[in-house]
Amino acid sequence: MLCVRNRHYPASLELRKVYRLLSDEQASRHHQVRVIDESGEDYLYPEEYFVPIKLPQAAERAVLKGI
Repeated sequence: MLCVRNRHYPASLELRKVYRLLSDEQASRHHQVRVIDESGEDYLYPEEYFVPIKLPQAAERAVLKGI
């Protein structure tokens, strides 16, 4: 997920940074997404703060390698 807003969360979310999305059906029903933020923990944020993106395979492997 690409962060496009961080109002109220400037220490937790960096604009234009890619964040890992974790599946959470209950959060989705409430228009929220669960991402691993700058603390290294997963938290819920408003879904309008993010835009889903599809990374090329090489970029996805590089991002996931750090996990």
